[in-house]
Amino acid sequence: MSAKYRVLITDRAWPDCEVEKRELARVDAEVIEAPPGADEATLVECASGVDAIATCWAQVTQAVIDSAPDCKTIARLGIGLDNIDVAHATSLKIPVTNVPDYCIPEVADHAIGLMLASLRNIAFLNQQTKQGIYDLSAAPLPRRVGTLTLGLFGFGLTGQAVAERARAFGMQVIATNSSGNDYGTGTRMVAFEELLEESDVISIHAPLTDATEHQFDAAAFQKMKSNAIIVNTARGALIDFDALKTAVKNEDISGAALDVFDPEPPDLSDPFFQHDRIIATPHAAFISKESLDELRQQAACQVADVLVGKQPSNVVNPAVYE
Repeated sequence: MSAKYRVLITDRAWPDCEVEKRELARVDAEVIEAPPGADEATLVECASGVDAIATCWAQVTQAVIDSAPDCKTIARLGIGLDNIDVAHATSLKIPVTNVPDYCIPEVADHAIGLMLASLRNIAFLNQQTKQGIYDLSAAPLPRRVGTLTLGLFGFGLTGQAVAERARAFGMQVIATNSSGNDYGTGTRMVAFEELLEESDVISIHAPLTDATEHQFDAAAFQKMKSNAIIVNTARGALIDFDALKTAVKNEDISGAALDVFDPEPPDLSDPFFQHDRIIATPHAAFISKESLDELRQQAACQVADVLVGKQPSNVVNPAVYE
């Protein structure tokens, strides 16, 4: 006997869909998986006749949404929404959900780890030592972390968690966001230009929107301190990658520690990734056993709620319920 509902999972960053299958079976829903690396045409085909779509990184475009006329909800297996046509879903009264708090400790820890690996020359000296070069003078003389200023671009839950960790090292923390709200943390909120000029480290924690795309361009890098570093665990397109390469080459800034890229995966044959002052990880900041367990269960429950007529948590387009 066939299930009452069908849920398409477009892609995933974990070995199987057992958690999703278990949660959705409670409402008589079966999971349909798209093949790995599915393009838009394949997703259009897979979405035909489904009642819900859950996506990790795959692009849920207008065409994909239109191919599923019975679609009742779209769930983002993550936080950012730049891979979903939320406006089109809203026009069709389809609620879109995300899980905005599942990996805050992980991303904050990763950002601090990238910062320390760069500031303390850990990544560079590790590489040198493994190559048989046992010489601490091979790296530039670092500064004491507690004397530095950390600038946060974006000050949501993750940015606030990074600020808390940075203060434990004695760092001064400043931040900028669209509202100027410090959320009761006592953090000094500054304009974007001040952030660029005052920060020894800039860590990015903002969503990717039309307004923030390539926020860090050539002009921004030229305003930064020449010994500053930039850390990005948010979205790759917040940085103009070509401008970053030029800034590092010209020593407009000291270096970069990146977990996200545009596109993903990046072209790792680019000599930029071999630069001594570049640290790169493969979009790994979000991941831990605990974060994945929370993400998968919450997202599946959101889908299940919609299928049985309940309003789910974390609806990003609440106007669909008006």
